[in-house]
Amino acid sequence: MRNKLALWLATALLTAGPVAGGDTETILRITGSIDQPAATFDLESLRAMPQTTLVTSTVVTDGTHRFTGVLMRDLLDSVGASGDIVVATALNDYIVDLPMSDFHDYDVILAHAMDGAPLERDDKGPLWIVYPRDDHAELQDIRYDYRWVWHLSGLEVR
Repeated sequence: MRNKLALWLATALLTAGPVAGGDTETILRITGSIDQPAATFDLESLRAMPQTTLVTSTVVTDGTHRFTGVLMRDLLDSVGASGDIVVATALNDYIVDLPMSDFHDYDVILAHAMDGAPLERDDKGPLWIVYPRDDHAELQDIRYDYRWVWHLSGLEVR
C-alpha cells in the first residue's frame, strides 16, 4: 500500500498545481513536518488516490449521507507526515488542531463528494474532513464536531 501511495504522490506532485479551471486547481496544501517543503493537491489527484466511502450523519445536515474521499491517514502517509498535531485551515479562516491519533484510531476521510455529487464551494466543499460519528459513540461528542472542517484548504503537520 505504501508503494502505491508513493507512486501516486510522485505523479500528483508532478501534475498538481495552481492551474485555473476544472479539477486542476490546487485545492489543498500540506506543509510542516512532511517529506518535502510543501505538497499541493488538485481534485483530480485526490480522486486518483484509493477512495473510501463512509455513511454517517452530521450535526449540520439532515439524515445520513454517503461521503467519498481519501482516508486522512493515507493522505498524510503519502507525504511522509510525522507529528502529533495537524492544524486544519478552512477557506473561511477557521483553524483547528486535530490530533494525529484521530486518523489512526478512526477512519476519518477527506471527503470530496457527498451522496455521489462533488462538494461545492458554496456548500462545505470542495473538501470536508468527515469523522465516522455513527460508528463510534465517543465521536458523537461536541469536541469532535469542531474537528469536522469543511471548506478545507490547508493542513500543517506539527
